[in-house]
Amino acid sequence: MRRGIPCALAVGVWALLLSLGLSGASRAAELVMFEQAGCAWCAAWDRQIGPIYPKTAEGRRAPLRRVDLHAERPSDLSRIQAVRFTPTFVLIDGGREIGRIQGYPGEDFFWGLLGELIGRLPAQASKLTNPRWSARPEAPGLEWELGDG
Repeated sequence: MRRGIPCALAVGVWALLLSLGLSGASRAAELVMFEQAGCAWCAAWDRQIGPIYPKTAEGRRAPLRRVDLHAERPSDLSRIQAVRFTPTFVLIDGGREIGRIQGYPGEDFFWGLLGELIGRLPAQASKLTNPRWSARPEAPGLEWELGDG
């Protein structure tokens, strides 16, 4: 009988820690991409940025989440207002909009604009791997560029 109490206590503590971990994950930053079928600029982003985004410091800090502009909006995104054009990239943190990029201005401008948005995140959350370098990922055919700093 005595063995059952510590075991039940351990299971309860584990469940509590798990629920705290899951609730913290739901508050993490993410980049929400609103898109629609037939969007040429969405397709350009998919070709130029899509494959490398998850490999970048920005992609690790704010993972991409795709949402169809015409589908029912997920309930956790109900506070994001006035998305009319695609692509629209909305950086959210803790369910709150930090900022957005409307349209896709091309690869070089996208990284710069995204860097500005990431910089608005809380200090401990916005540190990139090496802030002296640009957001370019380690991928063949792409060069690293020095940033300001």
